[in-house]
Amino acid sequence: MAALTIFPAIDLKRGQVVRLAEGDMDRATVYGDDPAAQARLFAEAGADHLHVVDLDGAFAGDSVNGEAVRAAVAAFPGRVQVGGGIRDMASVERWLAIGVARVVIGTAALKNPDFVKAAAKAHPGAIVVAVDARDGMVATEGWADVSDVSVEDLSRRFEDAGVAALLFTDVGRDGLLKGCNVEATVALAKAVSIPVIASGGVAGIEDIHALRPHVPDGVTGVITGRALYDGRLDLAEAIRVAAA
Repeated sequence: MAALTIFPAIDLKRGQVVRLAEGDMDRATVYGDDPAAQARLFAEAGADHLHVVDLDGAFAGDSVNGEAVRAAVAAFPGRVQVGGGIRDMASVERWLAIGVARVVIGTAALKNPDFVKAAAKAHPGAIVVAVDARDGMVATEGWADVSDVSVEDLSRRFEDAGVAALLFTDVGRDGLLKGCNVEATVALAKAVSIPVIASGGVAGIEDIHALRPHVPDGVTGVITGRALYDGRLDLAEAIRVAAA
């Protein structure tokens, strides 16, 4: 069985490393002001993948924390995926040009699917579609708006587009340490042929144990943030369990 990939997360607001509760920008906890140093710490713990989000960019629709993102990318020796405000081809190509392995596209996947499909065709293996859900429906604009499109319906639109993965987040659990929504994540992975990365609510090593058996179902990775920062999850241990 292939390993489950662990993606430690660096979320950026005004250049600082933060975690939000349920995607609410007014409920941010600051964990540091040096994203490059944080990236190095994750690498030293054994991470070879990193997830970076420009939170301000997700709301603005364009890069806001570009300098901080570039610092984290430059400091991390492994593969980095970046999301937040990526809504046109120029943004995709700008991040890939500085060494980002994959870009994560959320709002534009719902509002401009042709752009996402074109990006996936132009950059095979480099496009991840973020499927953010509130009660099973797709949330956009930094999770501020909820659409009338279901998670599965949106995901199926990209079945044959060549996207690298779907990043599924249960917004209602994100940053709250309630535990990953394993049931919904696995259901999505079984419903589509695209690999799924789990996100939102990881509380501890038990979530890694719960997701690990579902790699054959298509759950290929998991993003974790607050549990790491709060000391509830040891990154090195999580990587060991994910590879076992």
